[in-house]
Amino acid sequence: MNDSQSARNWAMGCHLAALTFYVGIPFGNVLGPLLVWLFKKDEYPLVDEQGKESLNFQISLLVYSIVAIIVAVACAVTVILVPVALLLGILLVVIFIVNLVLIIVAAIKTSNGENFSYPLSIKFIK
Repeated sequence: MNDSQSARNWAMGCHLAALTFYVGIPFGNVLGPLLVWLFKKDEYPLVDEQGKESLNFQISLLVYSIVAIIVAVACAVTVILVPVALLLGILLVVIFIVNLVLIIVAAIKTSNGENFSYPLSIKFIK
């Protein structure tokens, strides 16, 4: 396997490692990409770039989800804002599904040698 293919495989691994959350590992969506990125970022520039993309997106989704949960709980406590809490619950389900789809899209694009940038991602790691 040539160096380019190996770089693409590890970069794809940065994205796919986020799926560990879906098999029940708490914070696996952040820890998985973080571990792959930390071990291979100095070896392959593509892994450094795509690892940061994956990490930034997963951390962003974690922040968005925590805020939505806090607001949903606060709204659920009041009788008048229960519909808002229900909408936020639906939003959390949508975030869960969109995350899954975007991880797969990112992995495929990276595997094909294309750079992938997640939407609505805050750049925590530059």
